[in-house]
Amino acid sequence: MPVDTGELLRRLSEATGISGYETEVRTVVSEACGPYADEVRQDKMGSVIALKRGAGPEPRLAIMLAAHLDEIGLIVTQVKDGFLQFGTVGGFDPRVLLGQSVTVLGRDPLPGIIGSRPPHVLPAAEREKVIPIEQLYVDVGLPAEEVGRLVNVGDLMVMRQKFTRLRGDLATGKAMDDRAGVASLIICLEELTRLRHSWDVLAVATAQEEVGLKGAAASAFGLAPDLAIVVDVGFGNQPGVSESETVPMGKGPTIGFGPNIHPPMFARLIEVAKTREIPYLIEAVPGQSGTDAWAIQVTREGIPTCLLSIPTRYMHTPVETVCLKDVTRTGRLMAAFISGLDDEFLKDIAWPLPAKSNEF
Repeated sequence: MPVDTGELLRRLSEATGISGYETEVRTVVSEACGPYADEVRQDKMGSVIALKRGAGPEPRLAIMLAAHLDEIGLIVTQVKDGFLQFGTVGGFDPRVLLGQSVTVLGRDPLPGIIGSRPPHVLPAAEREKVIPIEQLYVDVGLPAEEVGRLVNVGDLMVMRQKFTRLRGDLATGKAMDDRAGVASLIICLEELTRLRHSWDVLAVATAQEEVGLKGAAASAFGLAPDLAIVVDVGFGNQPGVSESETVPMGKGPTIGFGPNIHPPMFARLIEVAKTREIPYLIEAVPGQSGTDAWAIQVTREGIPTCLLSIPTRYMHTPVETVCLKDVTRTGRLMAAFISGLDDEFLKDIAWPLPAKSNEF
């Protein structure tokens, strides 16, 4: 039975997994991959690796699929008079924090809210400014001595946000960046149960992407795949952002093109998408992609890498929004690409050698 994309994404989105502390979401990912993989394990960085063996003779070539499982979050920096001051783990925008609900992961999980001084008591010059994180605090509603007993500096806080289905096949929640990508990897594995593929597939939900692409670098080095496809999120169309910086929702994933992407792999993905009638868009990525593809491409002696992006609205907020069809199509595109890989593919995409000369 095909994967229920909405239900899968709900489980992934609502799981906790701040960078470096991905235990809960790692369990969800491992369980979701289990029915479609031959092996599921974790590496020393905390990434989840699901292996689906190919049908070709050994030694088989291998393709790595990567999407990060970690999410941005908050960390307690001071406990003072019963209130919690905090910093960020990953790139939070202070503008979206005031008034949010959180769960404080102390000795016991505690519900809390992020507050600050009301505008009525602010000097006139400060009322129109963004409140800096240093002036925000978390209130869990307990007396100071109880807070001091239950919460310590270094405890994490995660946004308390439920997954919600919107109209038009859209869904919203926290951590769609990049649980939507992880969902597409699982959908790909499920699709491959109905397709013959010669290559081994290493679907990796990478750890600690939001703090430096760490899990991707470590897992790519350890696995040494022959090719890699990275799935992350991109900017979906929304008010106030120019058309040149965004792509439409519901039109399929974007296929990146630029120095972080191997050109012949890009061309083959386009060919596969057209042949299988899978909607797609093309996105120019002129430099640093800011994704796991940046780390994987230069691992070891270099790994031919390409990048798929799922259009997402309101990135790095608690209401990141994606189109479920785009998530499903991303998984289907990867599965179709993988089913067409043969032993000659690496030769087909190799950089052409220069003409022989007598200069060397």
